[in-house]
Amino acid sequence: MQTLRTYQPLINGNRTLSKLFFAWNVRKASCNLLMLPVAALLLTGFSWGDLGLGGDACKDAIDAALKLESIRDEAQLRLEEARILSRCPDGAAANFVTAIQLERVGNIDGAISEYRRAQLKDRSFSAASGNLGLLYAQKGQNDEALVELARGLASSAPNPRFHKAMARLLADRRVYPLAVYHYTEAGRELPRDASIFLGLADIHRATGQQEKALEEYRRTLSIDPNSDKANIGIAAISLERNDPDKAVEQLKKAAVANPQNRDVHLMLAGIYEKKGDAKLADYHYLMGGKGKTATSAIRLSTGLATASGADKEIVALKAAVKERPDDVASYEKLGHLYRAAGKDTEAIEAYREAAHRNSSNSDIYLNLGILYEKRSQADEAVVAYKQAIKAKPDNHDARLRLGDISLSRGFFQEAVEQYSEFLKLRPESPDIHLKLARIFAKSKESNLAIESYRHVLRYSPDDVDANREIAALYKAKGQNEKAVEHLRKVLSLRKDDADTRTALVSIYVKNKQYDEITVLLKEAAELTPDDPNNHYKLGLIYDFKKDYENAIANYKKAIEIKGDHARSLNALGRLYMKTGRLSEAREALEAAKKADPAMEETSILLNNIRDEFNPEPRKISKSKKGKNKKGKKTSKSGKSSKSTKPAKAGAEKAADKSTPRKQP
Repeated sequence: MQTLRTYQPLINGNRTLSKLFFAWNVRKASCNLLMLPVAALLLTGFSWGDLGLGGDACKDAIDAALKLESIRDEAQLRLEEARILSRCPDGAAANFVTAIQLERVGNIDGAISEYRRAQLKDRSFSAASGNLGLLYAQKGQNDEALVELARGLASSAPNPRFHKAMARLLADRRVYPLAVYHYTEAGRELPRDASIFLGLADIHRATGQQEKALEEYRRTLSIDPNSDKANIGIAAISLERNDPDKAVEQLKKAAVANPQNRDVHLMLAGIYEKKGDAKLADYHYLMGGKGKTATSAIRLSTGLATASGADKEIVALKAAVKERPDDVASYEKLGHLYRAAGKDTEAIEAYREAAHRNSSNSDIYLNLGILYEKRSQADEAVVAYKQAIKAKPDNHDARLRLGDISLSRGFFQEAVEQYSEFLKLRPESPDIHLKLARIFAKSKESNLAIESYRHVLRYSPDDVDANREIAALYKAKGQNEKAVEHLRKVLSLRKDDADTRTALVSIYVKNKQYDEITVLLKEAAELTPDDPNNHYKLGLIYDFKKDYENAIANYKKAIEIKGDHARSLNALGRLYMKTGRLSEAREALEAAKKADPAMEETSILLNNIRDEFNPEPRKISKSKKGKNKKGKKTSKSGKSSKSTKPAKAGAEKAADKSTPRKQP
């Protein structure tokens, strides 16, 4: 560096020296580029195009707008939106961003208008059409939604949310084959969205494919253990197979997940009725909102005997509380009846009257809290749940619900306290251990988080999320062997989990376990053979291992799938240069430059080919014809017979450019 500073004034004053200095710098940069560790490229999504080099401002704004959905940091998202609006304020991208902002604050009609404006300005803006379709579907305008979603899916890389919405609309219309296709496409990109696999399961069940339906219901539960609909689906298939005990088991799980689901209670009522258990059957009919003939469920809940239905019992109870206004039990029973009948306002009022009279029944406060939550009155629900716990400290439902509210509000310490108390009462609850683990992880309490994840895996060893998340903690602590153990477990359960595969590759790169990296990348290429990026990455690792034959084969495979895959074309050209195949290198690099003009490495490599392998020919003096300056004989072509070298030497020289030159 000091040498450069010394000669800088001289260089600046001499045009020829300036050119030479520039050429030296370019040559040095190209050498460094050729020596970049290929393995490092495996995990980076860097592209020179990300720098925004060249291109029309409005086109660049649209390209940036299409990437907004991938931004998770809210501050970064707001900043990028502002940049798009300033880059092309009157273009389609600006309308698109405005629509997103309106949608964010709940102004659906305003968002629809802006998406339409974006469409008018750029008919090929498929993302605007797709988002418009989602809003139409949200408003119940299904015909319009189908049209716009179809336009949104016309993109070369359609948004998986468009596939999901299209699938739901087609399933509602019983166009099952197309619905299955769109759900499958959505599931490829959204493997953690339980609703996609629940939708697939419902279609398989509707078309009589029970085994496929069960597989998808189980997959739904592996993602969302509290899915009452998945449990109901499994219960329905169990009933079709004449296995009522299995159905009851699943329905009980559904009732725990969603106590307000009337379908669960009605299905249970039907099963108990067939078993001859009239008492339980009538109770569940009541909870499902339907009174039975003799209303024995009402007797069970209220102690009153009438045969005229729930309405008459309510009338009788209201008369009773008028006569005995301090009768707590009557208010409690009245609250139960109103709640079972779906009259939430009246139920809340009755429960509040019971609470006002110092009811000691913990379930009264629990039910009151549930009704408040249903109305989004979280503060009132918290008070009710705390009263339920005061009346009965081992009321696990109240503790769980109180913990959930605290978690949703970001009160982590309170959530931890309630979840911990719940787990003392119900230790075999992997879903709650998982919630606790995530709180600890978010609070940077790694040891506590790991301990909670271990509890999850003790009860549910195949929990994909728990294995993946504990692996991340082990990796952060430098315990790579344990991290690898859990990541490999995830891959054994979900071979198509790209994030887990990437995490494993990163550990193997750090440990220089290149054979393991090769195996992982080969599996990825086999799982998704139509993805050019997987073949490109596999080519890189072969390139790094100097297995040039396989590297070339994989680069070519990527290009075969996507003819303008710039990174593969560039890598192929670079490899051809290393091996002295210059004409093929030039061809590949020219194609890479055409595919992505902003890729700087390609330009530098092409310049190296031109500078090093196309030198300007020397003129031969007529007076010296037949001899060179030193008196040596020359061939008919005028070249010294001793200085003639095979063409291969030039290729080897090109390959040597991959090592930096020593500067004097």
